[in-house]
Amino acid sequence: MLKVNIHEAKTHLSRYAKRVKAGETVLLCDRNQPFAEIRPLKKSSSAKPPKRRLGRDAATLKLPADWDSPATNTAIAQLFGATSE
Repeated sequence: MLKVNIHEAKTHLSRYAKRVKAGETVLLCDRNQPFAEIRPLKKSSSAKPPKRRLGRDAATLKLPADWDSPATNTAIAQLFGATSE
């Protein structure tokens, strides 16, 4: 474990970031008194969430026949202070 004072850590942050990425832990100190630890994240926390399957809920949404009519579009535009074309 590497011990580094604040001033040195600020001066050489990119150098210590590379070491943390490589798996090393850096102990931050204030006047040689440790107060924080910088360590790499666990692999599971940086993993991407599973992709969602498209169309899974396609049958659950029911729209009225006039959902995209000019009258509906005008009403929505007026709610937002605009007029529809």
